[in-house]
Amino acid sequence: MSRSYHIDKYRNIGIIAHIDAGKTTTTERVLFYTGISHKIGEVHEGQAVMDWMEQERERGITITSAATTCFWVPTRFAQDKKHEYRFNIIDTPGHIDFTVEVQRSLRVLDGAVVVFDGVAGVEPQSETVWRQADKFAVPRICFINKLDRTGASFERGLDSIIKKLTPNAIAIQLPIGEEENLRGIIDLLAMKAYSFEGDFGQQIVEQEIPEDMKEKAKEWREKAVERIVAEDEVLMNKYLGGEDVSLEEIRGALRKAVIASKLVPVFCGSALKNKGVQFVLDGVVDYLPSPADLPTIKGVDLKTEQEIERELKDEESFAALAFKVATDPYVGTLTYFRVYSGTLTKGSYVLNATTGEKERISRILRMHAAEREEVDELFAGDIAATVGLKNTTTGHTLCSEQNPILLEQISFPEPVISIRIEPNTKQDQEKMGFALKRLSDEDPTFRVSSDGETGETIISGMGELHLDIIVDRMKREFGVGAQVGRPQVAYKETITQGAEAEAKYVRQTGGRGQFGHVKLRVAPKAKGEGFSFKNEIKGGVIPREYIPAVEKGVKEAMAKGVVAGYPMVDIEATLFDGSYHEVDSSEMAFKIAGSMGFQDAARKASPILLEPIMNLEVTVPENFFGDVIGDLSSRRGQIQETEDRMGMKVIGVLVPLAEMFGYATNLRSLTEGRGTFTMEFKRYEGVPQNVSQEIIAGKAK
Repeated sequence: MSRSYHIDKYRNIGIIAHIDAGKTTTTERVLFYTGISHKIGEVHEGQAVMDWMEQERERGITITSAATTCFWVPTRFAQDKKHEYRFNIIDTPGHIDFTVEVQRSLRVLDGAVVVFDGVAGVEPQSETVWRQADKFAVPRICFINKLDRTGASFERGLDSIIKKLTPNAIAIQLPIGEEENLRGIIDLLAMKAYSFEGDFGQQIVEQEIPEDMKEKAKEWREKAVERIVAEDEVLMNKYLGGEDVSLEEIRGALRKAVIASKLVPVFCGSALKNKGVQFVLDGVVDYLPSPADLPTIKGVDLKTEQEIERELKDEESFAALAFKVATDPYVGTLTYFRVYSGTLTKGSYVLNATTGEKERISRILRMHAAEREEVDELFAGDIAATVGLKNTTTGHTLCSEQNPILLEQISFPEPVISIRIEPNTKQDQEKMGFALKRLSDEDPTFRVSSDGETGETIISGMGELHLDIIVDRMKREFGVGAQVGRPQVAYKETITQGAEAEAKYVRQTGGRGQFGHVKLRVAPKAKGEGFSFKNEIKGGVIPREYIPAVEKGVKEAMAKGVVAGYPMVDIEATLFDGSYHEVDSSEMAFKIAGSMGFQDAARKASPILLEPIMNLEVTVPENFFGDVIGDLSSRRGQIQETEDRMGMKVIGVLVPLAEMFGYATNLRSLTEGRGTFTMEFKRYEGVPQNVSQEIIAGKAK
């Protein structure tokens, strides 16, 4: 088989945004205009093609990232098939509880379309997804959506992007009219106006720029062109010399600047009212990179352990990254992956470089939301799924056995909230174990553990909604009946100063005894640095084979902290002295000594409790402002900023998660149902002494 589309004609893009910015509505228009769906599914009617899970349709939000393949001919080529491009699109969730879906999608995408609400502008989750795109160096274009809504303003939206996200955003379109008067858009680079006719805006009609907007359009065009040519020395000289710079040259320079993440073009329109989406698709073709435009992918050669690079070519050895595992009711476990180099044929074997195990690729599927199309071969740059991989999960590298490479793994945030879950019957217990295993394989931010003392099962995740959905899926998809406890905060513990301790584990029980003797030093590390273990044993006072046992003992002790039994984080432990017995010493004895020594040292090192602090944004009518501020202060909230937005007050506040349970109900009653809020995890911080005492007392009960 040969490629049906040249690699330059590929665009692997994601659509990312704050919740309710109109991301899925935009994607539905994309599917309609590219001919993938023949009717438009509306989110508010529970008909969106990309929101195919029952839970998504009921709640009107996206929960999992859905992948689809579609094809687009830029509007200026009037359906000429030789200019057709292949898009692999991933529609990601906007809700912060499902941040893992955005993160893992961005890791494998080449470009992103960031959608903003024309009324609210940049919202907290827009900032989060923007930072994630920065982290993975993903070039992006912006679409200011919902300009048909009351209170919408393109200029205010653009201003919020420039102030809060990037000074490199430039408008390359202007809306003609706003709110209910939104009639069309002006392309500032081509200096043409367009309206959208037909039932679904599918007929684009070119017209003259309205008289009353000509001056403004000219002024905005000059600003845009100046910014674009400043990124290209040749064009800059041409422009300053008074020569004409052609539209193709401007587009070419803008494309280079976008791929280098130096500029971000901003489009405008209204997806719901079918205005402007086709030009966003043109923007994807014109400005976002093809896989061939990006730097080579780096990884580690498993044979030499040196860093190596792979070019994005079909002739190269095969390398791909699995970025999502999903349970499909019809075909079983689906593993989504992105091919970075080489080709993959159905029926071939690949190596999982992360686990060292071989996997057989029995079927290759191109996904369209919940539907599938079987293919025989994939090429560099493709995104697809396969069925039945036994040992491959999110972040694993699949590669050729002859030239193994390990690509960089994806790191995920730690869960911040837990609940206890209990099956109703013995039969439910068996089903629950299977369901939780499947769900935790799918979602790396969802963890399952058991309480050693009570034997109860504890599930942990990113927020109440996250765990709600998990429990709901467990009941519906796996038929598990279960009782769920109250949500609990995932506290952690750490130390605030250094300390040393000595521990001896000696047991004589007739016959061979047990002997382990260690001296340990502990020291705090910076937030988020995790755990490290140092071995400073000299002269063999403890034989080398017992050192890993000491480290294992320390890790086990860290899992149950010394303040209230919560896991300990951000600590460096150093083994610097000890002794052993020729006959009685064993790995078990040193593991126990390591555990005892660490606990003793941690108690001396001023240990404290840590709690998750959330970034909260509350939007309320002005007359309820005082009550809401008072309520937030009573929840240990620290007000960061307040601003006016569209006659509403917006309050930015940092508040402990422990104080936020049931806040939605409380806010509704305080504001007569008119207040809204969004919340995302910010960081862990020390718990005040008085609160800490209550938590310890509660744990003791």
